[in-house]
Amino acid sequence: MVRGKTQMKRIENATSRQVTFSKRRNGLLKKAFELSVLCEAEVALIIFSARGRLYEFSSSSMSKTIERYQKRVKEPESSTKQQGQHENKQHVKEDDFSMGKKIENLEASKRKLLGDGLGPCSIQELQQLESQLDRSLIRIRTRKNQLIREQIEKLKKQARVLADENSVLRKECGMPALDVSTNAREVADRESMEVETELYIGPPESRIPN
Repeated sequence: MVRGKTQMKRIENATSRQVTFSKRRNGLLKKAFELSVLCEAEVALIIFSARGRLYEFSSSSMSKTIERYQKRVKEPESSTKQQGQHENKQHVKEDDFSMGKKIENLEASKRKLLGDGLGPCSIQELQQLESQLDRSLIRIRTRKNQLIREQIEKLKKQARVLADENSVLRKECGMPALDVSTNAREVADRESMEVETELYIGPPESRIPN
């Protein structure tokens, strides 16, 4: 007669469930005992029934086996932690070394841009430095010209504000308005009427009067 396959699910009938628990529990305890004897294995088995009753088997001391188990469980965690710390330290060392090399290269580049340490440089490297300095000089001059233009515009605005204030004050005092363009021409005329001087290098007696 072929024995039917037991379906792995909870047995609903309480009596059948208790009978099955007793049979399987005894078989499990027997297998644990046989494993410890035949293979010299250290076996510890703990079973709690549905009602909370304790059943146990230990080939030696249950407390020592549990202590050994806890110690063995902690070892991989400690080993993994130490390995992670080692990897982190190695990573930090690599980062420090890489950062040190970058700082060293930047310092060397800075010295070369200042004209120091050019002895080992090849013609190509010198040409690259020259091009870099030219580009930097162009950017500097562009920025300088921009600041000058901004300053000129600012001064022009201030001049217009002062001219407006001057016009208001002259109006309040009953004075005629000042023509700014005429005033500018007068200033130009005065500058052109300045006495011209002639620079002559040589003994005074050698000069020929005009």
